[in-house]
Amino acid sequence: MGSLCLLLGACSGFGPNDPRAGLSCIDDSPECVDRRQETLKAMLSDNDHKWVREPATPQAHASGVRLFAFRSRKKELSCEDLALGRREADSVPKSLKGAKDLSPAQISRANLFAAEVSKELSAEMRARRCKTKG
Repeated sequence: MGSLCLLLGACSGFGPNDPRAGLSCIDDSPECVDRRQETLKAMLSDNDHKWVREPATPQAHASGVRLFAFRSRKKELSCEDLALGRREADSVPKSLKGAKDLSPAQISRANLFAAEVSKELSAEMRARRCKTKG
């Protein structure tokens, strides 16, 4: 989870008691780090993986929480969910392009991490012989 702290400037969006609050918390303040960790724990404890199909914002990509969840749960996700995760990871650079509330360093870190997660999800899909569309 230490890497999670590196991937992130401001807390906003969801209310503080919302388990998704960490998705919009992108600075390295202790409060945001805690929120991201709580959000990640909530996602990892969701056995139905409902979060996989929830839309992701540029802030969610920059926070790294969703990407960490995909990476952490790749062995348990269905082929369809792995494909959704890979598509999401591949879309990060486009979604962060021109994001006004993110620094160039945050964008760069998020893009690098997304590329890494995409490769891991692709490898998992190949290992399982998941069929790919398109």
